[in-house]
Amino acid sequence: MELGIRSKVAMVAAGSKGLGRATALALAAEGCAVSICARGLEALASTKAELEAFGVRALAESVDISSAEDLARWHRVTEATLGPVDILVTNTGGPKAAVFGQLSDEDWSAGVDSTLLNVVRLSRLVLPGMRARQWGRIVHITSLVAKQPYPLLTISSTLRAGLSALTRTLALETAREGITVNALLPGHVMTDRQLHLAEVQAAAAGITPEAHFARQAESIPVGRIGRPEEVGAVIAFLCSAPASYLTGQSLLVDGGLVQGTF
Repeated sequence: MELGIRSKVAMVAAGSKGLGRATALALAAEGCAVSICARGLEALASTKAELEAFGVRALAESVDISSAEDLARWHRVTEATLGPVDILVTNTGGPKAAVFGQLSDEDWSAGVDSTLLNVVRLSRLVLPGMRARQWGRIVHITSLVAKQPYPLLTISSTLRAGLSALTRTLALETAREGITVNALLPGHVMTDRQLHLAEVQAAAAGITPEAHFARQAESIPVGRIGRPEEVGAVIAFLCSAPASYLTGQSLLVDGGLVQGTF
């Protein structure tokens, strides 16, 4: 399928590893110019080279996504270097993993800054230009815990559900302006975050991370952990021209794990 986004300019947050990297590569494969941000310089440089191998323009900036100033700088440099932003993919590594009683006010505040406010700030930065051009795609990478909360991920479960509400309200506000806003809710996908959670859960259960992953795979209807590129491919479609009638959705990509009808 021709996705119709060749030469569009995309910003992908936390784009040097995991789901962000997979998304950036999927968009580059469709001919998009791609700007990524992260904190690790080595991973940024490596992923930038991978993007450029597709023959597209690429930009990689060191950014703290919890900093409003850093996000504004990233957006400013992206537009100055690549042009007006057509596609925004928000993404974070996830807040502290702990049950409710182990979380302090500082943990909650840090989670809001890194998981919610960065999404608000980035959306605010790109929307004026998208509205002026009457075209835009915004995709928020969140988590299945938005629909199926999990005690170990109390902060994430709370904030991801809120992001689904933000996705819907922003989609309603911009639907007649050629802009779509969707959330992508990945399940268990092999990323650094998944490895960290496996270590925490395996230690609590007194088993090895390998045994934990085996149990986890058994619980998923497709029988395995997901691959980042499988998520990236779905996000590329959500950013495409053919997806113009799809907005306000919180889409699970979880191998069938969440059993709810809606």
